[in-house]
Amino acid sequence: MTGFIGTGFVYLHFTLLRSTISAFARRKIIYHGDMSEPLSSGPAPSSIPLRELARRLRRFLPGNALLDAPEDLHPYECDGLSAYRQLPGLVALPETIEQVQQILRLCSEYRVPVVARGAGTGLSGGALPHENGVLLSLAKFNRILEIDPLNRTATVQPGVRNLAISEAAAPHGLYYAPDPSSQIACSIGGNVAENAGGVHCLKYGLTVHNLLGLKFITIAGELVTLGGKTLDNPGYDLLALLTGSEGMLGVIVEVTVKLLPKPERAQVVLAAFDDLEKAGHAVAAIIGAGVIPAGLEMMDKLAIRAAEDYVHAGYPVEAQAILLCELDGTNEEVSEGMAQVRELLVKQGASEVRTAKDDTERLRMWAGRKAAFPAVGRISPDYYCMDGTIPRQHLASVLKRISELSGEYGLQVANVFHAGDGNLHPLILYDANKPGELERTEELGGKILELCVEVGGTITGEHGVGMEKINQMCVQFTAAELTQFHAIKAAFDPFGLLNPGKAVPTLHRCAEFGRLHVHGGKLAFPELERF
Repeated sequence: MTGFIGTGFVYLHFTLLRSTISAFARRKIIYHGDMSEPLSSGPAPSSIPLRELARRLRRFLPGNALLDAPEDLHPYECDGLSAYRQLPGLVALPETIEQVQQILRLCSEYRVPVVARGAGTGLSGGALPHENGVLLSLAKFNRILEIDPLNRTATVQPGVRNLAISEAAAPHGLYYAPDPSSQIACSIGGNVAENAGGVHCLKYGLTVHNLLGLKFITIAGELVTLGGKTLDNPGYDLLALLTGSEGMLGVIVEVTVKLLPKPERAQVVLAAFDDLEKAGHAVAAIIGAGVIPAGLEMMDKLAIRAAEDYVHAGYPVEAQAILLCELDGTNEEVSEGMAQVRELLVKQGASEVRTAKDDTERLRMWAGRKAAFPAVGRISPDYYCMDGTIPRQHLASVLKRISELSGEYGLQVANVFHAGDGNLHPLILYDANKPGELERTEELGGKILELCVEVGGTITGEHGVGMEKINQMCVQFTAAELTQFHAIKAAFDPFGLLNPGKAVPTLHRCAEFGRLHVHGGKLAFPELERF
């Protein structure tokens, strides 16, 4: 899933994830400390006390649409990255576009930070609240406004669940292609903000490739419409710019996506390998042969065993790796493609090749992959989920190096990933109760991301930069590139009020982080003091 992810600024290939799922390692994030240096100079201190701001917000919000009691704020203290927590100053739950506009105008006037939140399933801390700001929940924007079967589009509010779009389109023989593993819960607004992908994005693309139109509100309260139901529009491609912008440029209030006809047939083949590198070479062979699967996923032995114990998908638990390759289309093309893929898998050394006999078996095979993350959570107190992307031809060598790093750091790594497009999800297993183990895990995670960059890939995949990977942005981008990101941010949000301190680091932060580009033996940012 390379590309157009994370901040999404200038349509570049980056997003970033390292998710600590931990019941023990809780960190309080303060927006003026080491972990949260704001963008540019950051927002100036607000000119209004929160109590007075709350009084003014209540003038136009319903009684239950503004929360300020500590017990009401706690459910919003983190997103899916629960290692980082911060109580918001206030939580607003507007129901109309006009209410969102009024909230943003008021916050702009008094320089109050605003963090937009969807379903809260994000894994990078992108919806982490600001202690002196407003957490703007879009949960009540949950209506499907239109299913247009003739134009094959759906227009929905941002709080609509990803899966609900396909459910609403199903009676017309249509569906929405991007399918994150969290599709049963994640919202389409959050999908746009992070440019989410999913198992089937290899063939059908990411959110940005399935998005036709947006309505968003600027920090000044202006309602802006981008795109529509047509495939192209004149002017700059601001629709792509907003996709993956992580709530830093505006607040999305309406989304129009394209729908696809359900394929006549879909079939999946499972291939087992006695060597992880063989599985990596098999991926390259399939793509190199001109086959474009609907999905092409890989799991290693640790992930296979965990998923099988959890879901009972029928996986071969003695295999070192398995590939799941799904083809869809007409009956004839699937039959022809399946024969070709099976032959390729055997030539690449697969010890077992098994084709799903019917749709029930196909869904059961995918169930194990979709449930891989929670399955791994059952075998370790905590895990770190990475999200780097590499060129496919380096898949085998990178997996080998990750295995070596795992041994060097004494930490197990379960590999579950979108093999077809090189989007890795190594899960580093650790115990936060053991002193120093979390720090060692973070260091290993950093090494894996830097390895991705070394082979020509990115520190990103599909889950957003947010708070947690902001330092690694210093590895991926130069001073000139970061400066352009800040310029775009300033054009939309001159006071840096929207989701401050996320996604794009300042140059001084990068200098302090100390992990900078070296080109031709020359250190980047030479004008900045090293700490």
